[in-house]
Amino acid sequence: MKTIYFIRHAKSDWSVDCDDFDRGLNQRGLKDAPFMAERLKKHGVKPDIIISSPAKRAFTTATIIAKTLGVTNLITEQRLYDDDAYLKIVQNIDDRYKSVFIVAHNPLITKICESLSKEQIDNIPTCGIFCIEFNTDFFSEISLNNAKKLFFDFPKKHKF
Repeated sequence: MKTIYFIRHAKSDWSVDCDDFDRGLNQRGLKDAPFMAERLKKHGVKPDIIISSPAKRAFTTATIIAKTLGVTNLITEQRLYDDDAYLKIVQNIDDRYKSVFIVAHNPLITKICESLSKEQIDNIPTCGIFCIEFNTDFFSEISLNNAKKLFFDFPKKHKF
């Protein structure tokens, strides 16, 4: 079995005039990322590896989550920022890993989750986590035919 936690980066800061790639997190994003990381920690979730877009807002989200969960295996993948080849990226993950976090961007993260899970999500909110379990031992065999949604969680679900 393989499990992938697709995580959309936390809320970004649009108050600063900068290149999209360099956009950081706003105050809400800086609160939501540790909040969601603590939820994962409470449920005993700890990935073998975190693969993040190198864009500042995604990498900052991934770093906060990694620190909270005690994960040291954090890498970046440029194609998570500027390519729509998410399925190719997933299918090329090293099979020694069983549990993987992918921290990336909308609309592509929503699109891959809808495609693999056959769920109509419409939008993964910022810092949302969509977890899919795959009935295979090989990432190269991941497809919608062996996928099962485990959960979908996001910060606003827990705020009044």
